[in-house]
Amino acid sequence: MSEKPKPIFHRRIFWDVNFDKLDYDAKPNFIIERVFERGDVDDIRNFRRYYGDEKVSSALLNAKFLPEITMYLAAAVIDQPITAFRCYELRQSNPEFFPY
Repeated sequence: MSEKPKPIFHRRIFWDVNFDKLDYDAKPNFIIERVFERGDVDDIRNFRRYYGDEKVSSALLNAKFLPEITMYLAAAVIDQPITAFRCYELRQSNPEFFPY
């Protein structure tokens, strides 16, 4: 059985870590969250092919923090309500200051 080819991402997504030492299998949640937050459509397609929709859904639903716009995109991509996200629940329990 052949191993899946590793997805190729832009270095700009992982600007703050050593890109050459990224281990896609050891830290899948980190990779999925980061690519979803900072990647483009092709990057999202690549990691969905590599990890599979079940692992991607689990990582996104259990993420401690996602920017609000990323959360809405993730909800649309994995077809889950926004209220199912852990980061949504955490955001509700720690509301931000009223923007005025």
